[in-house]
Amino acid sequence: NVFVCALQIDTSQSAILNISYLLPCVLANVCIPGMLLACRSKFFCVNIASTDGRDAFSTSEITFYTDGFMLKTLCPASQLNISASLCWMQHKHLCTPVLNSTLEKKDKLKYDTTAVDKHPQMCVQLSVQGIRNISCPFTADTPSWEVSIGPGRQMIMVHVNSFSPATFSSQLCVLTESECTAVGNAHSVTMVGNTSEKIINLPLHFYSKNPCVQVWQSDPVRHGRRILCPDYTHNRLGLYAVAVLIFVFAVASFGIFIHRATKRGAAGWLYIQKPLLLVCSSGQSDHISAVCALASILQEELGATVRTPLWAQNSKSQDESGPGVADLGPLPWLYGQWDAVCKEQGKVLVIWSPEAKKTYQKWTMERANTDQSERKEVDCRNAHTKHEKTKAELEEDVKQNGRKLGKFKKEKAVGKKDGAKLCDDKDSYRQKEASALIEPMFTAVLARLKRVLQEHKNQEVVLIYFQGLGHSKDIPKAFREVRQYCLPQDFRGLIGELGEMTRSVRFRWPCWPRVLSKVLAIWLAQKLSQRLQTLVPQTQQNKVQSRKYHR
Repeated sequence: NVFVCALQIDTSQSAILNISYLLPCVLANVCIPGMLLACRSKFFCVNIASTDGRDAFSTSEITFYTDGFMLKTLCPASQLNISASLCWMQHKHLCTPVLNSTLEKKDKLKYDTTAVDKHPQMCVQLSVQGIRNISCPFTADTPSWEVSIGPGRQMIMVHVNSFSPATFSSQLCVLTESECTAVGNAHSVTMVGNTSEKIINLPLHFYSKNPCVQVWQSDPVRHGRRILCPDYTHNRLGLYAVAVLIFVFAVASFGIFIHRATKRGAAGWLYIQKPLLLVCSSGQSDHISAVCALASILQEELGATVRTPLWAQNSKSQDESGPGVADLGPLPWLYGQWDAVCKEQGKVLVIWSPEAKKTYQKWTMERANTDQSERKEVDCRNAHTKHEKTKAELEEDVKQNGRKLGKFKKEKAVGKKDGAKLCDDKDSYRQKEASALIEPMFTAVLARLKRVLQEHKNQEVVLIYFQGLGHSKDIPKAFREVRQYCLPQDFRGLIGELGEMTRSVRFRWPCWPRVLSKVLAIWLAQKLSQRLQTLVPQTQQNKVQSRKYHR
């Protein structure tokens, strides 16, 4: 008897026996005190399926020998249905079962291990009702052969060393919690005599997962397979390091390329082939300076042909042939330039401002209160008067400011590159001269815009306002169909509409021109933003001072 549970009970009462282990071979003896022969034995019918495997192993004893091991159980082994197989100990808490490694019994109690690959990591696994009991009896044994693995190019290299002639096989497998499922074909190598190391190459071309390798002795046959898994974590770290280096190199190369491109200037990569006409809408110094900054960038960085009344004062001050504003008058010069630009499929850039909104409202009221014939007569008379007045003022200024005008003409004769100098805020003479041209020209621009919309030719015109110097609300609803850009915020979109890649620049990949154009557009927008930032604070400061003065 392994355990005894004695209990005295009254004949009129029932009793409960607490049994430590639930086994299918439980026996109870019921005796009457004082009567030794009055005992009755009773077997309890315990369902085998309800037997706890832990109880079976807790009441069993395993004894290992050189050629096998013996399992002693309280109940007959046939009742417990215990199976014995091999597993490979990966680490302390994982022993991977080896397929087709069930051990045979010599008799009812003893299992044979003479043909087992006796390696310290090869263990015996006993199973019953899903419960496993693992023992590793070969920890003190010296294996008869050694194996190791190493990485190769799209393969795993298996290195085999044997102290006796034998044939060894190797195969890839995918490791799971329950087994290592074989994939691909098995590869073998034969060791003859005291042959040194031999290598088995297992290709990895068709396997996306990270496979392991199972190696076994196939002749003479040894039960058990050694399962070896490469250190993919180490390989991943190496791949990550290489990827980081490639990324850093690519970013550095791209940075150097962009630096050289921006240092060279956008004109080497982007250009605006068709002419542009820039028209101001305000005589404020900050507005004129912003327009000149935009014109300079379009001309110097993008090679555009920019026509603006701020630069075309007279025929002698122009690089191009043709009379200037002072020679023809504001309206004839404007109409001539507008028609010439549209004929060459260029763009008319109207720079909007809060003052433009007021001018538009005033112009709308005048058109509403004047007949068409009278309006034409008044417009012609006003244009003629303003032209004569402007011409007289210019002649008077030439007499009084001969040196300054001479210097002005010399700067204009240098070329378009020096055209931005005419927009210097500090030169009050030039500001006064430019302001005198803006009002009559912008009134004519409004009439042209109205006609352009009626003829559905709004693609010829672009409305632009500067951030900090204007707002989209300043643009009337009548002109909302015309494309609008807020600079420098929308400078990329404006360049995308006006500019093209230089034809001499060729790229292997079609995506590079887009990337380069976007980068250069961002750089030019930043350059324009830096120029405008010096204007906006001054404008806000001037407004605050003027408010204090009026108060």
